[in-house]
Parts: sequence; structure tokens; C-alpha cells
Amino acid sequence: MGNLHAFFLRKTRFIIVFLAITIKTYSQEIIKGKIIDSENGTAIPNVSIQNSTTNTFVVSNNLGEFQLIESGTYYFSKTSYQSKTAFLKSGYVIIQLDLSPSNLNEVIVSTNHIPQNLGKANTTINIITSKDIERGNTTNVLDALNRIPSVFMQSGALNTNKISIRGIGSRNLYGTSKIRAYFQDIPLTSGNGETTIEDFELASIARFEIIKGAGSSIYGAGLGGTIHLIPKSAYLNETNFQSDISFGSFGLMKGILNINHGSTKNSFRAVYSNTHSDGYRDNNQYDRQTLTLNSNHFLSNKDDISFLASLVNLKGFIPSSLNETDYLNNPTSAAFTWRQSKGYEDSKRGILGLSWNHQYNNNLKQASSVFTSFKDAYEPRPFDILSENTSAIGFRSRIIGTFKKLNWTLGGELFKDIYISRNYENLYQDYPAGTGSVEGEKFTDLKENRQYYNLFMETNYELSEKTKLSIGLNFNKTWYDLMDRFISENNADQSGAYSFKGTLSPKFGVSHIFSENINFYSNVSHGFSPPTTAETLLPDGLINTDIQPETGWNFEIGTRTAFLNNRLQINLAFYKLAVRNLLVARRTGDDQFIGINAGKTVHNGIEAVLKYQWMKTEFMSLNQYVSYTLNDYKFKEFVDDGTNFSGNKLTGVPSNLLNTGIDFDTKLGFYATVNYQYTGSIPMTDSNALFTKDYALTNMKLGYKHHINKYLKLNAYFGLDNVFNKHYASQILINATGFGGAAPRYYYPGNPSNYYTGINISYMF
Repeated sequence: MGNLHAFFLRKTRFIIVFLAITIKTYSQEIIKGKIIDSENGTAIPNVSIQNSTTNTFVVSNNLGEFQLIESGTYYFSKTSYQSKTAFLKSGYVIIQLDLSPSNLNEVIVSTNHIPQNLGKANTTINIITSKDIERGNTTNVLDALNRIPSVFMQSGALNTNKISIRGIGSRNLYGTSKIRAYFQDIPLTSGNGETTIEDFELASIARFEIIKGAGSSIYGAGLGGTIHLIPKSAYLNETNFQSDISFGSFGLMKGILNINHGSTKNSFRAVYSNTHSDGYRDNNQYDRQTLTLNSNHFLSNKDDISFLASLVNLKGFIPSSLNETDYLNNPTSAAFTWRQSKGYEDSKRGILGLSWNHQYNNNLKQASSVFTSFKDAYEPRPFDILSENTSAIGFRSRIIGTFKKLNWTLGGELFKDIYISRNYENLYQDYPAGTGSVEGEKFTDLKENRQYYNLFMETNYELSEKTKLSIGLNFNKTWYDLMDRFISENNADQSGAYSFKGTLSPKFGVSHIFSENINFYSNVSHGFSPPTTAETLLPDGLINTDIQPETGWNFEIGTRTAFLNNRLQINLAFYKLAVRNLLVARRTGDDQFIGINAGKTVHNGIEAVLKYQWMKTEFMSLNQYVSYTLNDYKFKEFVDDGTNFSGNKLTGVPSNLLNTGIDFDTKLGFYATVNYQYTGSIPMTDSNALFTKDYALTNMKLGYKHHINKYLKLNAYFGLDNVFNKHYASQILINATGFGGAAPRYYYPGNPSNYYTGINISYMF
């Protein structure tokens, strides 16, 4: 009996111990998760995760993943990102971290195919954060882009803009070309090589990532660079609503609605905007409505998908450029023929994309996107009326892998668009004054099928703990078919097909960390830009099969440094870009041109960015930024129509650009920013016989932010642009020629002193 009792006693003790261990084990709630950039969705490695109770901490791995063994409140922190506190319990969680604009060197950029820290990139990459956008008025992206060295945006009106990077694109007469742009992974550049980014609502953009020069050739045709627009992603685990209403000079009225809803694994954001302006000049009215939708869905720890859509409905009248007399004495006027015809553009456009990311294992990931876009446009002009319809579809996929010290990516992009254009007579002169444009007989009807594909690869190899070598390669094939659907005795058949030779563009780069605060990088890269269809057509309408793409080699060295505990940051870059087969627009009539290859250019330049934190206390902060561009862009060999322009300065871009400003913030909610921009004189003709006058603009913005309660926030602001009312040309039409005895129209007058004011209300549910 005693033995039996002892046996049961031992069994009872064993069961109690077993249950205690089991209960303790299960009481440790396993928490797995991933940390991502809230804006571009890339994984953030090496994030410190600290338990606020026990002070124990772990660090996320190279995929941004982490594992915790007990529920509680955790503190997430990493340089270049804002710290975040979150209560976690068992399950799989996604943590989103926001940028810290004061120090961006550790930010994970997605501009390269292989996501990496900005501070370790071997090319010059600039970031425009949401705070940078909010420094000025949010109606035009002009101010934000022009703070970036070697990026120069001209704006003749809200719907008349041109962007150049390191001088590439400066010779384009209207709009932006030779520069690629993406909205997330969706190309914004048409099959014709033309890019439009200014129509997007800035309130829907989280940040811009800009890679300059031929180093962006991994994205295909874009000799000047690539601009990435990163839309605002929806936040997980929160629901909020924002409304922004503003008004200002020249009849400006703008309203924005921003809705965000997120659960633990799914999130949705919708941004609607409505903008109206009467404009500073005659025939300058502008109306635009936009809708941007963005949703993210984390299906598992290996799969996530996102949906993105952007719709724009725009009607903007066109005042066009002025001759010197009107520019100086009557800058509010529109060009006579544009005023008489009431010229305008009316367009509806949209893009839609679906992206899927799959993590096969710790060393292999695939990212794929399918996208489509459309544009319907109607543009009455004094010399004709243009009707355009464009539809596009494409696919982009890449595999990203890691093998020991080697990071690599391999992928491709396929793009096809169909462009239909019709030209009609404009009969406005046959009707009473004030009637405006009247559509007449059709005289052209063209259909273009434009296609390209890119195959690319890139590798980053860690030669040592401090040195990284990069090799990239892109192969591009571009071709198009042109079908003339309006043939008669007076209209020769323009139908034809043209295929450019496949272009292979290599890239070699190296980066080296000299110390914790000093980084050096260098790269050599090749790039190209094919001519547009219009540039390939001869005056008789036949295709010029001799025309060739512009090509160039880019040589660059740079450094990123930080001193005084990151209070002082200095970035420098020195570059040389040599371009061959320069494409030149030769005027054949009033606002009509053909393209020819006419020579070579050389683009030498220095870029500098300096940021300094003068003060940071518990109650206030004072920060200054300076960006400077010094360049020497010249025609190396350039003969056009028998005239030799070799040795002259490149037309359409200034040699000096300076941008500096001060940001002041207080704990009480008051803030202020002042910006000063100097633009040097610009050559207006290839002969360099005419230059614009240099000018300096000062802009300022004051505001007050207040948390009314836990859920409601208020932001009231007032801004004044061109404080000292400077008279200047905000855009130049290079090599303008007068027809019919009229003086050449070079100048788009800039806005005089003007204000804007508004209020932003945000409610967190």
C-alpha cells in the first residue's frame, strides 16, 4: 500500500511539473512580424526593437523580419526613420515606419532595382520628402523639384511645363522628354518618350526618388535620369480622414479629401482633389480633378499585393509665349493667335496597376507588376486642332536574390501603347471675334503602335565590409509601326515601320565607407534616348530612317558626409556626361518642327547639398538647407543648317542654380519656412546671341499646427510666393522664330507676388 501511495505521489508530481512547463510555454505568445517603409513598402533591416517593460531588445533581419516571445509594448527605432511604439500580441504583424527628414542616409531607396541604404548607393540619388513638398504651395511641383541640384523645371502655366536633368531635356521645346518617370512601378513615360508628372496631385505623393544621368539606364530609354513618384500608402491599424481647403491669388481655389482605413493586414487610401485657377494671364484658366486609390494586402508572411489607380480630368487654357515687348510691358496678355482662338487642352487620363511580391525564401524574392493606362486629349491651337487617344499595357517583373556577399536582380519590362492622332482645321478666323476655336475638316489621321522591351540585371558585391562593387546591364529594343488612315491626292501616305537597333547599356559603380560619417562613390554608365515619332518624320511626311537615338556616357564621383553628430550633412557630386547624335528640333513653321541629329554635347557639372541644424531644443528647432549647381554644358560639335555652333553654351539651361532656405518649428505648433532661389542667365539661342536675365525669388510660408484633442488635428497656413515681386521669365521657348513679320516669342512671364492660404483638418477614428 505504501509503494502504491509513493507511485501515485511521483506521478502526481510529474503531472504538475509537466503542466507547469506546458502552461509557461504557451504563456509565451510567439509574435512574428515584418518592418517596412510606410511609403515604398521596402523591408527595413537592422531595426532595434525594445520591450518597454523588460528593456530587452532584438534586431530585425535583412528582410525586416523579427520574432518575439511575449506580448507587450515595444519601441521600434532606426536612424533615418521616426521611432514608433506599438502594443503587440500573438500573431503576425506588419510595422510601418515613417521617414525622418533630418537624416536620410539610412533610408531604404527603391530607385535602384536592388533596395539599399541611400548612404551606400553608388549613384547620385535625391529624395524629396513629404516635408519638402509641404514647404511651399502644393499646387505645383515646381518649387520642390527646383531644390534638387541639376534638376531644373520651367513652368509657363500649370499645364505648360518642362523638366531637364543635368541639361538633358533642355532643348525640348514643349513638355518633358529624355527623362523617365514611374508612379510606383507603373511607367509614366509614353512609348514616344514623353513624360508628364505635373498633373498628379501632390497630396497623394509620399516622396520623390530621383536618380540622375545615364545611371538610370537600368530603366531603359532615359538619358537624363529617372523620377520615381512614390504614392502615399494606406496605414495599417488606423482610420483617419483629412480635408484641406485653400484659396489664393488669381482665383485659386483648391479642395482635397484624403481617407485612410487599415486593419492588421489590409489597408486602403483614397485622395480626391479639385483645383481651379483663373491664372495670372489672359486665356489662362485651369481646372483639374484627380482621384488616387491605393490599397495594400498582406496575404501572408511571404505574399503581398497592392493595387494603384490614378485618374485625372483636366482642362487648361494656353496663353503661350510672348515677344520681348509684350513680356516687358504687358505680361498678363496671351499670345495674339492663342487668345483669338482661345487655345486650350482638355484631357482625361488614367493609370492602373497591380503588383505582387513573393518571398520564396530568405535569399530569393520576386516582384511583378501589370499595368495599363489611357489618355484622351483634345487641343485646339491657332494652326490646327489636335485630337489624341492613347492606350497602353505593360508588364514588369524582377527576381531579387542574395548569395553570401552578392546581391543580384534579374528582370524585364514589356510595354506597348497605341497612339491615334487626328488633326483638323481650326476655323476660328472665319467666325466673329470671341467665338474661339471651331473644328473644320480633318487633314491627318495617324495610328501608331509603339513597343519596347527592357531586359536588365544588376549585382552588388561586397568586396569588404566597407567596399561594394556594382555591375549593371540593360538591353532595350524599341520599334513602332505608323499607319496613315487619311490618304488623298494632297496627302501622301506616311505609313511605315521603324525599328531602332537594340541598345546595350552597361553600368559600373563602386562605393566605399571611409568612416562612419564619410562615404565615397563613383560610377560609369551608358544611356540613350530614342527620337519621338514626330522627330522621325520628314517635312514630306516620310520616315527618316537615318535618324538615330541620342547616346551618352556618364562619369561621376561623389561623397556623402555627416559631422557634428549628424547636425551637418554635406553631399557633393562631380560628373561628366558626353552625348552623341544630339537631337535638334528644326522649326518648319509656326509651332511646327522636325528632328535631326546634329552633333555632340558635353555636360560637366558640380552638385552640392548642405543641411545644418542650427538649433534643436525641447521647445523649438531651426534648420537650414542649401543646394547649388555649377555647370559647364557646351556643344562640342554642332552644325545645324550650315551654321557651326560648336563651343557655344547649351541652350535652355542656366549655368548657376542656388536654392537655400530655413525651417523653423516650435513645440507650440507655430512654424515658418523661407526659401530663396537664384537662377542664372539662360542661353535662348544656339548662337548664344540672346540670354535671359538672371533672377532671384523669395518664398515664405507660415503656419500653426494644433492637436485640438486626441482625435482631431488642425493645420492653418499662409504662404507668399515671389515676396519682392520680381519680374522674370518662368519658361523659355528656345530658338523662337517670328513668322509673317511677327517678333519671335521667347518668353513665358512668371507670376508676380501672390499668396495662398488654407486650413487642413485631420480626424483619427
